[in-house]
Amino acid sequence: MKISTRAERIEPFYVMEVAKAAGALAREVAHTDRPMIFLNIGEPDFTAPPLVQEAALRAVRAGATQYTQATGLDHLRERISGWYRERFNVDVPARRIVVTAGASAALQLACLALIESGDEILLPDPSYPCNRHFVSAADGKAVLIPTTAEERFQLTAAKVEAAWTEKTRGVLLASPSNPTGTSIAPDELRRIHKVVSDRSGITLIDEIYLGLSYDDAFGQTALAIDDNVISINSFSKYFNMTGWRLGWLVVPEVLVPVVERLAQNLFICASTVSQYAALACFEDASIAEYERRRAEFKARRDWFIPQLDALGLNVPVVPDGAFYAWADCTSFAEKLGISGSWDFAFETMKRAHVAVTPGRDFGTAETAKFVRFSTASSMEHLKEAVDRLRAMAEIRAQ
Repeated sequence: MKISTRAERIEPFYVMEVAKAAGALAREVAHTDRPMIFLNIGEPDFTAPPLVQEAALRAVRAGATQYTQATGLDHLRERISGWYRERFNVDVPARRIVVTAGASAALQLACLALIESGDEILLPDPSYPCNRHFVSAADGKAVLIPTTAEERFQLTAAKVEAAWTEKTRGVLLASPSNPTGTSIAPDELRRIHKVVSDRSGITLIDEIYLGLSYDDAFGQTALAIDDNVISINSFSKYFNMTGWRLGWLVVPEVLVPVVERLAQNLFICASTVSQYAALACFEDASIAEYERRRAEFKARRDWFIPQLDALGLNVPVVPDGAFYAWADCTSFAEKLGISGSWDFAFETMKRAHVAVTPGRDFGTAETAKFVRFSTASSMEHLKEAVDRLRAMAEIRAQ
């Protein structure tokens, strides 16, 4: 059977390949005194809080399970608009918000609405692999631009300007970023957007970790800059609803009917039950619980990163958001007699029963020496993982 060239361009998602190997080994060691500790997947260990679960049950019992309009429940769009107003002091009218089947659907809709065949979109290297694949799926070309720790592993206005060609359509950014957990400074983001808008380009920004910001200097939405900025967001991370597959897209008003038309044909609508459940995310009790959990994620970061540094797993930029640590494993790998984060990931999996993510997925700019740790796990698991990694290094050193 002939496979489309579009499908052939999509590389394997190595995060999930590693996860499959870790899952297989986990079954073998599940009943031992060292079961697998998963620090590889970016999924909160918290689940939807009680009010959200109860709202889902009420929707099912009331029979509120039929299609909604493609743009989502009006009440939910209003709630999201209110969240921007109350948390970020930014006016985002509900009519500019489209509720989607996860941030993945939001990215797909944005790319299909705006990217022509052959258009080039600039992304930082490293960056989340699926973002560039959404560009490819829309027949565009993702252009990865190497970044440095001094740049917080983010694009700068100068680099965007230098890389811009007649084929460039715009930029796709993420703030905070996966895999680094770093954000773009607001002033730099304004400069980037000016470079893009002066060239009639598009600024797409993935803000799915924005709710999990820990530094007021960075925790601001790009929507404060300009109504032409397009923001992708999600109920998965801050709101702890990963498997509910619910997100949203904020677009200029002129784009709403375009995105709506695409959504009608590709998705019909996001999950109705999930939408009714998400209404409860914005209740005072739910927000209080999310803030408690955000504080817990910050406490994990504050404890874990110094531990990694002490092990020789250097984190060159302390993440200001999300729940990741982007660590250089070069010196630790040398202690083990191996090189590169791919071998490091499988070695720690086999010998310490700790699953982590090698840098291969995230680009080519020295990513082979970096590994991503997820701190979306309990403090107990993080402490046990550090103990195992320390013991692993000490045994090799003997």
